[in-house]
Amino acid sequence: MTAAAEQRIDVNGTEVRLQGQGETVLMLHGWPDTLALWDATVLALQDRALCTRLTLPGFESGPAATSLDAMCLLLRQVVDRISPEQPVTLMLHDWGCIFGYEFALRHPERVARVVAVDVGDHNSAALQRRWGVREKLSVMGYQVWLALAWQLGGSLGTRMTRAMARWLRCPTAPSSITHQMNFPYAMQWFGAAGGFKQAAQIQLPMPLLFVYGERKPFMFHSDRWLQAVAAQDGSAVQGLPCGHWVMISRPEAFHARVRSWLWGPA
Repeated sequence: MTAAAEQRIDVNGTEVRLQGQGETVLMLHGWPDTLALWDATVLALQDRALCTRLTLPGFESGPAATSLDAMCLLLRQVVDRISPEQPVTLMLHDWGCIFGYEFALRHPERVARVVAVDVGDHNSAALQRRWGVREKLSVMGYQVWLALAWQLGGSLGTRMTRAMARWLRCPTAPSSITHQMNFPYAMQWFGAAGGFKQAAQIQLPMPLLFVYGERKPFMFHSDRWLQAVAAQDGSAVQGLPCGHWVMISRPEAFHARVRSWLWGPA
């Protein structure tokens, strides 16, 4: 599919890219990615959606860490700029889920529906109960490593980050990965920029499509939460035979499921 013309705007010092036509979809990436994560998704949706995306502050440049409050404020400014009259659809992955969920819960009138990929009820007791000792140690191991890499900074921090990305089989080009992208892990484990203790439990009032990779050593959602989403009117869940980067590993299946949920059968 031919790419539609791309427009770039500045919102409070953050570059926002817009491409396509139709309902507004705001795409938020996670670690260790940038807005480029959504390149193929934009091509797949641009005929029916105004695909809007940005690189999270701090992942390429900007502040060392962005607090949850500051991130939600930026997202509100972006949404008010790109869709001042109508609520938007959020498309989220990884840390983009955590920031995006909080924004949707704080500003439900500005979010019509949510497509979330691979991270669900990240701060629930049900998820903690699902993880056994091995899973908890695995999560702590890689996350604390990345938090320490952020704190150390410089070339050492970046080498540590790229080493972990290789170990996790991250599809992102190593040359684009730096220690700066780890600040959410420092928020999680060291309380940097206020941490995530004030983040709400993930019970969205709007419809949610949750897509997750089935082939991972541990899940980032609880069974109870998954069942609750599946039972919610207008919401749906979809597992795909892949790992964490669903839109990279299974692009055709992911995009087909998203289009079907957003707009019905082709």
